Amino acid sequence: MNTALKNDSEIYEILELETNRQKNKLELIASENFVSPAVLEAAGSVLTNKYAEGYPGRRYYGGCEYVDMAENLARERLKKLFNAEYVNVQPHSGSQANMAVFMTLLKPDDKFMGLSLAHGGHLTHGSPVNFSGKLYQATGYELNKDTRVLDYNIIQDMAKKEKPKMIIAGASAYSREWDYKNLRLIADSIGAFLMCDMAHPAGLIAKGLLNNPLPYCDVVTSTTHKTLRGPRGGIILIGKDSENPFGIRTPKGDRLRMMSELFDSTVMPGIQGGPLMHIIMAKAVAFGEALTVEFEKYAKQIIRNAKTLSDKLIEFGFDIISGGTDNHLMLIDLTNKNITGKQAENSLGAAGITVNKNMVPFDKRSPFVTSGIRVGTPAVTTRGMKEEEMIKIAEIINDAVNNFEDEKKLEQLKNDVKELCSGFPLFSEKN
Repeated sequence: MNTALKNDSEIYEILELETNRQKNKLELIASENFVSPAVLEAAGSVLTNKYAEGYPGRRYYGGCEYVDMAENLARERLKKLFNAEYVNVQPHSGSQANMAVFMTLLKPDDKFMGLSLAHGGHLTHGSPVNFSGKLYQATGYELNKDTRVLDYNIIQDMAKKEKPKMIIAGASAYSREWDYKNLRLIADSIGAFLMCDMAHPAGLIAKGLLNNPLPYCDVVTSTTHKTLRGPRGGIILIGKDSENPFGIRTPKGDRLRMMSELFDSTVMPGIQGGPLMHIIMAKAVAFGEALTVEFEKYAKQIIRNAKTLSDKLIEFGFDIISGGTDNHLMLIDLTNKNITGKQAENSLGAAGITVNKNMVPFDKRSPFVTSGIRVGTPAVTTRGMKEEEMIKIAEIINDAVNNFEDEKKLEQLKNDVKELCSGFPLFSEKN
C-alpha cells in the first residue's frame, strides 16, 4: 500500500480493512470484479489533477494535449473491442450512460419498455424511484411464468399494445442469452428505437462468447467494470454494422458526425461537466487488456465456472431460475430452502461469502427482504479459481444456507473460505 497514506491513520486503517476483506472473502456479487494492478495504477494517476471539459481537440481548458491522447486511445481501443463506429467513454457510470440515451432519443413523458426490475431488470430500465421511471412512462415486460425465460411473443404483444418509443434489452439478474435480432424486428414493427444495456455481460460479448447487440441496436450502453474488469464507469457505443440508427438516412460520414453531435452534447454539457481523466485512462488500460488472448481465456473460464457452480447447486436442491446459466451469473430462488434472500445474504456473509439478496420472478416478498440471491463468478475467476473451486464454493453455500442460524458452523465455514482464498492471493505485498 502507498506509504503516503500511512500519515492519515484513519484512512489507512479503512483501506487496510477493505483490502483484507477482499483478500480473505469470496466475492460472488455478479456486478463486482478486481481490476489489474495496471488499471489500479492508472485510476490513481496524475491525470486526476486535470480538468478537461469538452472532447479531444475541443476542450474548454488549455493543457489538455496529453489527456486528449488518453481519451483518444480509450476510444480507439473500445471501437476495436466491439467493432463500433461511435463511442463515448466519458459517462461516470452506466446509469449516466443510460440517462444520456434517454435524453437524446426521448422527450419527457415518452413511453418506453424495459425488463421489469422484479424479473431481473435494472433501476434505470424503469424503476419508479429512478429518473427513468420519474421522467418517462415506463412499462415492464416480464419472463414467461412457466419457463422463467424471456418470451418474445409476450414482448411483441406488449409492444403492439403499449407502442413505446423505445425498447430496452439487457438486465442485471438474467442468466440466459438475448435474441437481439428478434427484438430488432419487434422494435421495427412499431417504429421504436432499440437500446441495449449490456453492462453485465460486456466482457463476454467482447470476446464473441455471447450474442453481440451492436449490429441490431440503435445504441448500446455498458459499465466498464463487471465482466470487462475495468474501473467503475460507463460507455456509449454504436456499431459499424448497425442498420440505419435512428431511422435517419445519411451518407456514412454525415451519420458519424450526427451521432457524435447527438450523444456527445448530451453527455457534456447535458448531464456532466469535466470528465474523470484518470478513470478514462484506466478504461483505456482495461480495454487494452480485454483485447488480448489472455482475456478471452479468462472470459471463457468465467462461463465454465458459472455453469459448474450452477450445476452443483442444482444437485444440492437449489432452485436456479431458468434451470441454469449461459453467462456469468445465476439467480437463485430460496423459497424451497425456507430462507429469505436477506437471511441468506447475512448468513453467507458470516461464512465469508459476499452475495446480494435479489428479487426473483413473481416474488411475493419486498425488495428489502426478497426470496432470492444473485451469484456471479467474474471476481473469483479473476483470482484464478476454476471448476474444482466452484464445487467447493457450492458446498460452502449449501452448508451456510442449511445452517443459517448456527453461528458456530458459520464461523467454521468462514475459516474454510479464508483457507481457500489463501491459495489464490489477490494482491502482492508490494501492492
